[in-house]
Amino acid sequence: MSSAVVLQTAATPASPALVLRPWRMADAAALVEASGDPATRQWASSVVDDEADGARWVQAQQRDWATGERFGFAVLEARPGPVCEQLVGSVVLKEVASGKPAAEVGYWTAAHARGRGVAPRALEALTNWAFDTFGADGLERLELLHQVDNLASCRVAQKSRYGFDTILPAAPPSFPRDGHLHIRRRTSD
Repeated sequence: MSSAVVLQTAATPASPALVLRPWRMADAAALVEASGDPATRQWASSVVDDEADGARWVQAQQRDWATGERFGFAVLEARPGPVCEQLVGSVVLKEVASGKPAAEVGYWTAAHARGRGVAPRALEALTNWAFDTFGADGLERLELLHQVDNLASCRVAQKSRYGFDTILPAAPPSFPRDGHLHIRRRTSD
């Protein structure tokens, strides 16, 4: 899988267009800044405290693209002017494999970009790409998991047409509380 994949979403009245692309080392400083938000830290599975952590995290994302194990995208707002793109979040497709019917998606939104539909729009772009790219290899459904008390993630799942499926029991330490499993199935045309 080429790391040259770039996905785009159109602008809305509330938000500029989005560009989704693989993470770059130049994103590390913005990643550290976004990771400092208490809400992000509460729900994130990994914490990025400084530029060295950010560089390691970006390198891990790049290795995952190279091996085809995970496909993490930086989500950027496309803006006019000298700062053409601003980091507003992340989406990821993980646990995808040829012949495997299910894969998992995940996301986060930077504090300064919340409430503008960034996560649902980015997740929709990722969902379409995943089914278009891996559907012929057997991908039939995408799974979205979040802790039961993460109401914002539940709203993103609903807006993105990921239907609620079941409650999953806690699995500490990475998933300390019960969770919701939402599923979106590939539609046949």
